[in-house]
Amino acid sequence: MAQREINEFEQIMENIHNGNNFLLSGGAGSGKTYSLVQIIRQIIDEYPVAKIACMTYTNAAVKEIEERVNHKNLQVTTIHDFLWDNIKNFQHELKLALIDLANNPEVTKINIENPILEMFAENGIQYKENVSLKKGIISHDELLFVSQYLFQKYKKLSDILKDKYPFILIDEYQDTDEKVVKIFLENLKQSEKKNIIGFFGDAMQSIYDNTIGNLDNYKGTEDELVREVKKVQNRRNPQSVINLANRLRTDGIEQEPQIEMTSPLPPNMNNDGTIKSGKIKFIHSTNYDLNRVKEYLKWDFTSKEIDGKMKCKELNLTHNLIAKQALFQSLMEIYNNEQILEYKNLINKHLKENPAITINEDDTFEQVIEKANINPRNGKMADFINENQILFQEAKTYLFSSFKNIYLNSDILTDDKKQDEKDENKKGSKRDNLLKHLFKIQDCIRLYNEKKYNDFLKKVDFKLKSLSDKQLLKDRIEELTDFENLTIGQVIEKSDEYGLVLIDDRLNEFIQGKKYVYNRVCNVAYQEFFNVYSYLEGYTPFSTQHKTKGNEFENVLVILDNGKWSNYNFNYLLDEINEKQRLINGKSRTRKQLESYPEILKRTQKLFYVCCTRAKENLAVFYHNPSPNILETARNWFNGNVINLDE
Repeated sequence: MAQREINEFEQIMENIHNGNNFLLSGGAGSGKTYSLVQIIRQIIDEYPVAKIACMTYTNAAVKEIEERVNHKNLQVTTIHDFLWDNIKNFQHELKLALIDLANNPEVTKINIENPILEMFAENGIQYKENVSLKKGIISHDELLFVSQYLFQKYKKLSDILKDKYPFILIDEYQDTDEKVVKIFLENLKQSEKKNIIGFFGDAMQSIYDNTIGNLDNYKGTEDELVREVKKVQNRRNPQSVINLANRLRTDGIEQEPQIEMTSPLPPNMNNDGTIKSGKIKFIHSTNYDLNRVKEYLKWDFTSKEIDGKMKCKELNLTHNLIAKQALFQSLMEIYNNEQILEYKNLINKHLKENPAITINEDDTFEQVIEKANINPRNGKMADFINENQILFQEAKTYLFSSFKNIYLNSDILTDDKKQDEKDENKKGSKRDNLLKHLFKIQDCIRLYNEKKYNDFLKKVDFKLKSLSDKQLLKDRIEELTDFENLTIGQVIEKSDEYGLVLIDDRLNEFIQGKKYVYNRVCNVAYQEFFNVYSYLEGYTPFSTQHKTKGNEFENVLVILDNGKWSNYNFNYLLDEINEKQRLINGKSRTRKQLESYPEILKRTQKLFYVCCTRAKENLAVFYHNPSPNILETARNWFNGNVINLDE
C-alpha cells in the first residue's frame, strides 16, 4: 500500500516536534492565514502553558487573527510593537545604543548630537509614530536599528525572549525588514535556550521596498536555520488565473486548485465541487480610453458584495493615474507636482551649493530669487510659472524663511487607502492638518446623510441646546451637502461659521506655516476633495496595485501603464528578450538602464502576479498600443484571448 503524503499542517507540526524553525511558503489564495490559525490552535492544544507570540505586518491582520483565535497565552501584535515591548524596559541600554549608533558613520538613519542625550533622562526613550530624537522619541525606522543593535550586543535579551515565548510566529514574513529576520534567526542563536520561530508568507508577493523578500539565505544551508514547507493549493482563483499565475512564479511552487469541499466553499469552487474555469482577457487599443474598456467588459463597477467590498476593482500602478479616473487631478497636481514649490526647491539646492550667497531672515521669496539668479530649469516648470503669474506673484510675497520649508508629496494626499468602507484606518497616517480638517467635515456630512445621528453628534462641533437648534443644524448640514458650486475654502468657512466643524489650533497653525498651500487648496472645487474622500474611504472601484495586496475581488481589471515610474516596466515583462537586446545595443543611457534591468523585471513580475491573483472570477488586462512581440506573449499567456478594441 502506497504511503500517504503528509500535508503541510502535518509537516509543520513534525518540525515543531523536532524543535526546528520552519517556513510555510504558499502562493496567493492558498490560505496561509488559515494555516497559521490552525497551527496556533494545535500549539495551544499540545503546549497549553506555552506563550505564543504572533506577529504580522498590519493592524488589520492583527485584528483578523485575534478574531479567529482568542487565548490568554496568545499575543498578536505588529512586529514593531512586539520589538518595542521587549526592549522598552532597558532604558540604560537604549540610551547607550542611540549614542553608539549616532557615532557610527555606517548608520545614516539615526542622526543625533551627544549633548542632546542628556535630555533623555527625564522621560526616557519613547516609541511613537513621529520621531523627535531631541525629545528621546524614536519611530519605526529607528526602532529596527536599535532593536537589532540591542539583540546583537546583549545575550540576556535573547535569553529573556526565549524564556517568555517558546513559539514565535511571523505572518507575511516577506514584508518584514531584513533586520527583523536577523534578530530572530541570527541574534537569538546567542542564547542556548530553546524556542521555535515560524514564518508564513510568499516570496512572490514581496512587492515593497526595503524588505527581506525571501529566506533563501537561511533555508537549505548546511545548518539550515529554517525548514521550508510548501503549500501549493489555491482556493481563490479560477483555473485560468491559476495557469497564468504559475507562468509568473519563479520559485518552483506550482499552484493547483484546492479539491477538498469545505464549508464555506472556496471562492474558486462551484456548488458541485468542480473548479471554476474563469475568464482571462488581454485587451489592447491604440486609444487610451478606459471607459471604452469598461463598456466592452460590461462589468458593474458600482456593485458590492455582502461584506461591503466592491465586486469589481480597477488596479493602476500609481495614485497619479487614478487621479485622472477618479477626478481629483487638481489636488494631486498641488500635492505631487506643484511647480512653484519645485522652483523653490531648485533655489534651495543652489543656495546650499553656494554658501557665499547671503540670505536674510526677512527676505521674501522674490528677493531670494533675485539673489540666487536661478531661472526655472525645464519647460514644464517655466510654462507653469508663465501661465500662473498671479499665483507666482503671491508666492513671491512670502518670507523665504518659512516658504522654503514647505514640502509636499502625493503620500500626504493619498495615504491611508482603504479597499472598502469597513476597513480600519491605519496608524501613523501622513495626512496634514488641512486634510484632516476636511476629512472631519466630510465625515460629518456622510454620517448625517447615512442617518447615523449618534455618531454624527459625537463628531460635529455643533451643540444642541433647544428644539429649534435641531432644525437649524439640519438646514446647515444640508446646505453643505449641496456643495456642487462651492470651493474647499468656502466649505471650511461655512463649516466654521455654522459651528459644525470649527477651525481649530491645528488648522490655524497649518495656515500660518503653509499659507501658500492653504490658499491653493482652498481655490479647488470641493467636489474634488469629495472625490479624494470617496477614493480613500473605499467607496470607489479604484486601487493602486500595491494597496490591493491581500484582498480579493470578483472581477479585476489591471491597467498595464508604468505611469512614468521607472521602478517598473511592463514592456520588460511582456517583451523580455527584445527589450534586453535593445538596452544592450543602446547608448550609454540605456546601458545604465541595462544594469537595473534584472531588478526592474523581477519587481514588475511580482507586482503583476499580485494583481492577477486578486481575481475570484474574471481577470482583464489592458495595454495601450502594444508591440507585435507583446501581443505574441499575450496570446501565449492568455490562451489566445487577446481583444483589439480598434477592430
